[in-house]
Amino acid sequence: MKLSLEYKKIKRTGFYPAFLCGGILAASVPVINMAARSEMYTKQNGSPLSILLNANWEMISMLNILLVVIGTCTLYNTEYANNAIQKMKSLPIRESTIFIEKWVLTIFMCIIVFTIEAFSITFCYMHWFEKENNFGIELFKNLGFSFLLILPCIIISLLISSACKNMWVSLGIGVVCIFTATIINRNNFILSLFPYVMPFKIFDSTDSSKIIQYIAAAIIEFLVLNIVERIFIKNKEEAI
Repeated sequence: MKLSLEYKKIKRTGFYPAFLCGGILAASVPVINMAARSEMYTKQNGSPLSILLNANWEMISMLNILLVVIGTCTLYNTEYANNAIQKMKSLPIRESTIFIEKWVLTIFMCIIVFTIEAFSITFCYMHWFEKENNFGIELFKNLGFSFLLILPCIIISLLISSACKNMWVSLGIGVVCIFTATIINRNNFILSLFPYVMPFKIFDSTDSSKIIQYIAAAIIEFLVLNIVERIFIKNKEEAI
């Protein structure tokens, strides 16, 4: 199946408006926060980017993860509605290919969301803080790091959605995972590797010796979860 066909298939599901509206909502967090308490933040010591991220990134990350959970549930709900995925098995289409196309679309929408958030953070910096020469580079590093760390969350959310025919079950599991991530001790390196915890990490606040470890862990989790999905699909097809 071509990616363009997957795009058309979910065009009417609300998947794209949900990500765009969610991205705007997440991007509004630092703007509203700065507008309400600008004096408190502008008086703090440290780089403007660090101040902005430490003050707002936890809420932004939670909204990003929630967007991923809702988006992946929507993607697979279209497949299970009216047994569409069963009908597609009569066509020369591999279910593993469908899964790849779905994570490509989800990753693409996450890039758009991160771009919107980057504009919001830049606006706050330009409006309330003194200018720094390396702000753009540091912002790119931070958002690039955060994007890599959200990849395992995308894959595991898709895996859960593909395993649950009922969208509310996969959504419930995702919400429980998000709640669990908020109470996990993020200072514990092993616990912080939980896919729903990793997106909360901030590049500037992470020990330089741990940054490469987190990036490597995110890539490994991404690849391993893709393999798990292929095994799951293969076993499901054999069971049928």
